[in-house]
Amino acid sequence: MKTHARAVVIGGGVVGVSTLYHLAKKGWTDSVLIERKELTSGSTWHAAGLLPLFNLSYSVGQIHKYSVKFYQELQEETGLNVGFSNCTNIRLARTKDRWDEYMYYASVAETIGVPVKLLTPDEVKEVWPLAETDGILGAIQHPDDGYIQPADLTQALAKGARDMGATIYRYTAVTDIEQLPDGKWLVKTDKGDITADHVVSASGSFAAKTGKMVGLTVPVVPVEHQYIVTEPHPAVMERKAKGLPEMGVLRESDSSWYMREENGGLLLGPYEVGAPVCYQDGPSDESEYELFQEDLERLMPYIETAIARVPAFGEVGIKKVYNGAIAYTPDGNPIIGPAPGLRNFWLNEGHSFGVTAAGGAGWQLAEWIVEGEPSIDMMGVDPRRFGPYVTEGYLKEKAEEAYADVFSVHYPDEERGGARPLKRSPSYDRQKALGGVFGSVYGWERANWFAPEGYAIDVASLDKPDVLLNQNHPDPDANGKVQELWSFRRSNYFEHVGNEVKNVTNNVGLLDMSAFAKMEVTGSGARQWLESILANRVPKKQGRVALSHLLTPQGGVQSEFTVYEWKPGTFYLVSAGAYENIDHDYLYKLAPKDGSVTLRPITQKYGVLVLAGPNSRKVLQKLTRTSLSNADFPWLTGKEISVGTATAHALRVNFVGELGWELHHPIEQQNTIYDLVMEAGAEFGIKPFGIRAMSSMGLEKSYRLIPREMSVEYNALESGLDRFVHPSKGEFIGRDAVVAAQEKGLRWNFVTLEVHGVDDADARGSEAIHKDGKLVGRATNGGFAWRLNKSIALAMVKPEYSAVGTELEISILGKDYKVTIIPESPFDPENERLRG
Repeated sequence: MKTHARAVVIGGGVVGVSTLYHLAKKGWTDSVLIERKELTSGSTWHAAGLLPLFNLSYSVGQIHKYSVKFYQELQEETGLNVGFSNCTNIRLARTKDRWDEYMYYASVAETIGVPVKLLTPDEVKEVWPLAETDGILGAIQHPDDGYIQPADLTQALAKGARDMGATIYRYTAVTDIEQLPDGKWLVKTDKGDITADHVVSASGSFAAKTGKMVGLTVPVVPVEHQYIVTEPHPAVMERKAKGLPEMGVLRESDSSWYMREENGGLLLGPYEVGAPVCYQDGPSDESEYELFQEDLERLMPYIETAIARVPAFGEVGIKKVYNGAIAYTPDGNPIIGPAPGLRNFWLNEGHSFGVTAAGGAGWQLAEWIVEGEPSIDMMGVDPRRFGPYVTEGYLKEKAEEAYADVFSVHYPDEERGGARPLKRSPSYDRQKALGGVFGSVYGWERANWFAPEGYAIDVASLDKPDVLLNQNHPDPDANGKVQELWSFRRSNYFEHVGNEVKNVTNNVGLLDMSAFAKMEVTGSGARQWLESILANRVPKKQGRVALSHLLTPQGGVQSEFTVYEWKPGTFYLVSAGAYENIDHDYLYKLAPKDGSVTLRPITQKYGVLVLAGPNSRKVLQKLTRTSLSNADFPWLTGKEISVGTATAHALRVNFVGELGWELHHPIEQQNTIYDLVMEAGAEFGIKPFGIRAMSSMGLEKSYRLIPREMSVEYNALESGLDRFVHPSKGEFIGRDAVVAAQEKGLRWNFVTLEVHGVDDADARGSEAIHKDGKLVGRATNGGFAWRLNKSIALAMVKPEYSAVGTELEISILGKDYKVTIIPESPFDPENERLRG
């Protein structure tokens, strides 16, 4: 057995072997894979082998696209049949909301180069003659996908990896992993030890056990998934005898199942409510090719709908029921990337669609390991998107929810209720009493909008379609009432959000942003270190505030920080709450090891209340002796002030484009400040406002967000961050790449668009943008601009189409609308209100 390797991959399923293959392909041919039993003996062997290209995530969609194309190339490369059946797949729509989802997806698919065909009910019957088409509004078809034989695919990946020089050890158990003083990893096995520069955990159902070896809590737990294989059916056998093409993978999303042909019969895979997690402590060490006892009673509602759609399914006996483990994360997406807090330890786990994602996940993870960063935005699958709040109980509830929601309509404004509320700021109850309707980010409850007093919708009164999956709202309260309905279109909260915007614009509003991630940076080397990693200049004068970006070595945008020196030599960094673990992990890993810089995370210690609007100065001045005049307290500065009996660092910045302050305060004083501000603001028309109003106002200012307008895929200059990036200040991460892009020319330009002719729907992000039918860009965000009274979108387009005044088209829910490029920051372009 080898004693040294560049990288060790733990786990011999399709995901692990793909990772090994792609590391070898990147030149790391001295990499090793260790599998405790036989290859594919965990979850891969019992996978149904589907290759669904469908995914609303721009990044996951690219991973799936790569896989389907790569698997066909792999077959030619290795000469091994991977068992790919390019029979296509068909997704049925029975409701208008489902059709909206498909139309939104079709635009996303176009931007990543995935062909999608629209089918009428009659066309569905042509490609799936055994299916009844009653109640079908239409369908979408992916001509390029189908299904594959997982074991054959894995063996081809293994052969490809071995042919390039990589090594695979089967029947070798990893017993312990430890990091050596020099940073290398010692992987101990029952056959000997290997020292490696990098370790990749791709251990499927064993993810938790592998993580524990290095002190890591991996947010993955398997859920039982059942599928049924029938005896051969005469109609299917007759088609095969006639040489007719195999019917595509059929998905009735509104009934939460998929179906395909299998050895002359049919295979049905439902995703039911009530499927339990399993292996919470990991499988036994001897586990191999393991299945659980089937539970057909749990599947009966889904089986009944399957028989109604495909009567042939009920006409033959059951040949076999498979009930095996599939790994899930709290949000259903895999975790691919660096482990938080550990150097050169990587995760490729939590793959609920492992066969589909394996190729793309191995490709991007190998790039990340070898090149230092991925080539596509991986924020949606980054392991660090979760934090320490993911406890065993939280993980169980969210994984079971994610499994049950596989086929649910994934509305852009949905807020699933599992394991909530979890983290609440002190003023949560006050906001709730004022009508707060909450969402969740990184475990925090945040008010999305505020409902008028007494406002509620009786769920029983809703005209819901008669399908299994028809929930377009949160779980109702004890009286059967909800306050919001989810939609791809403008929903019931639309006018209420507009009223919040109008009140902030005309009077004054209060917003809780305590979920912001916060880090204190101190030490003799603090300033010099921040200058060396951030693209903007660190403010030289205490009390100044700057927006600064951490770039990737290739010039993309990794993180965005507000930087404020709140004490001499002590810096306060604020970033997006959703990416706390990601941002802070980068800071920790970049920090010098000589003790000259100390990092102290203080997210939980400080709350943030945003006071904004033309009357905000009048409100706050009632509570402090500190002069708030422009001369004494200009824009982009901060001071520690008294707020009545409480204290706060008041920063004159915000995301809404109005006069205002962010009040960063000891979190135990939040309710005191909240009450004082609301009382002082009563005479000035103060009202609370939520995240959706803030987002609408941010759009009108063309403010960028990670990972929408700013990501690793776009150079910082392509994101329009010129005024925040200063190559002349000296070396910083990504500087050379920014300079090179400036000299070579940009691939994309950030633009703001006015959307014409819409009346019930707005861009949400990822919509295709065309010029005379040619794809020239993609939207990154969008919505209704209440202060401008128009629909707008932010987008990345090819430079030749980016001039102000250029007319393009955008596809919104299957319909094309004219858009015009308008100047950046269409609301208050000179920032007169911010500076007022």
